[in-house]
Amino acid sequence: MNAKIARLFLLPAILVLALFFIAGCKTTPPVDWKARVGTYTFDQAVTELGPPDKQARLTDGRTVAKWVTHRSGGSSFGIGTGFYTGGVGLGVGQSFGSAYNDWILTLTFDTNNVLNAWSKNY
Repeated sequence: MNAKIARLFLLPAILVLALFFIAGCKTTPPVDWKARVGTYTFDQAVTELGPPDKQARLTDGRTVAKWVTHRSGGSSFGIGTGFYTGGVGLGVGQSFGSAYNDWILTLTFDTNNVLNAWSKNY
């Protein structure tokens, strides 16, 4: 009788745990920056993304701000050889690496601090 009760409660418990696991893995949809042009403000950007990594005011009064949204450290490896004889050692080697690849979001705000252009490099 205990085995039947265990099976009766075990299956729903496993299903509930699987449902929570699947729901926890849901990713957020990407931001539609095109839809935000004309309505999104600089203050909203700072609230959502934090302070920009770089910011400049242009002579016409517009503000260009850049956020690094993802940092990639690149990778490298090295090969080499060497020898040691008679108290003297010599080694040679070469290293190879990839460049850093940061993802940068650039937002341009008009004189009223409303988004009027955007770009990203990823």
